[in-house]
This record gives sequence, C-alpha cells and structure tokens, in this order.
Amino acid sequence: MTDAARADTAPQAVPSVGAWRVGKVQRNTAETQIDVTLHLDGTGRNDISTGLPFFDHMLAQLSKHARFDLVLRTAGDLEVDAHHAVEDTGIALGEAMRQAWGDKAGVRRFASCVVPLDEAAVEVVLDLSGRPYLHYDIEPPGEKILGDPPFDPQLCEEFWRGLAMSAGITLHFVMLRGRNTHHIIEASFKGAARAFHDAVRITDDVLPSTKGVL
Repeated sequence: MTDAARADTAPQAVPSVGAWRVGKVQRNTAETQIDVTLHLDGTGRNDISTGLPFFDHMLAQLSKHARFDLVLRTAGDLEVDAHHAVEDTGIALGEAMRQAWGDKAGVRRFASCVVPLDEAAVEVVLDLSGRPYLHYDIEPPGEKILGDPPFDPQLCEEFWRGLAMSAGITLHFVMLRGRNTHHIIEASFKGAARAFHDAVRITDDVLPSTKGVL
C-alpha cells in the first residue's frame, strides 16, 4: 500500500469535547481488524468506514443523534459475508462505550425513546445496568438485502447483541409498525442513539444504584 493510500484510510482526528469520557479500542482477530475512538461528550461528528455503505449510514445515524464523536474503521472478511464485520464492530464499539463512561457516577442511567420514520416507528428502552441483555423484536417485512456490498438486515440484531454484551447494558427494541425495511432499521438506530444521549448524560455526581456499583 502506498503512503497516499495509507493516509486516505487512516482514521481522522475527531475533536475532543469531554476528553475524560473517551473510549479507544483496537480489536484484531483472524476475521476482522477494528479501530474505534469514541467521545461521549461530542457533537455527533463521525468518520466511519466498514466496507458496508448501508452499515456506515446507520452508524453515522447513531453518532449524530447520540451526539457521540466517533472514528471507526472495520476491515473484515466481506468475501465470506458481512456477519463477522458487523458483529465484531458491535463488540468493539460496546467496549469503547464501557471505557468511556467508566464507573457511570452521575449518569441518568435509564432512557427510552420512540422514533418514527415515515410509516415506521420503533421503541428503544435502555438501562446502563452492568447486566448485559438484548431483546430485539424487529422483523422487517420488506426488502432483505440493502446496499452493495450487500447488508442483510438480520445482522442488525447481531450488531446490537455484540454491543450490549460488551458494554454491559440492557437494551430493548420493539417495532411498533412499519413496512419499509430501510425506514424500520434507521428508526431503530436513531431511537437507540437518542436513548444513549439521554442515558449517559451527567446529572450529578451520584452513582444511580442502591448496590453502589453498576
């Protein structure tokens, strides 16, 4: 690879607004190589490349509406299919989130949101609980392959499961209505983004748990 090509693919710097809530993760396996830098207290700026344009679009929605600054690079074995790249991206991003919010002192912890996109509406409920759990009740009735290289909407569940398990959060998705697959998936990412924006917000210096740990 030439120096120019390396410069073109290198993650671009994202301004640090709340540098004390930052997560940086490098995850390398035989199937994927992933580099994530996440600033929780950002403005929604992002620089994302996974090799899957539709997935990039959804991650950009997550960054924008959560107001997380995000630099993310995923190189995966897309010649097999997109599963490894999508799932491992969720794992790495969840690890970066867990790093960034630390002991979670002062955060709101709980959040819920219903987001519409035209005919679609999706409810998302979030708890920064320390107990990983995913409920994913979304089954798009429409188109099953999106973008080129192809992205199977079923992989969204794998992404969110990887993220929830590695971040240690409780996360529920329920599709209230919808016909268009793109609209349904995008509403789910925007709903999760708004829930994250609310849940990680600092309201005081008290840990929101009677157990004394989250």
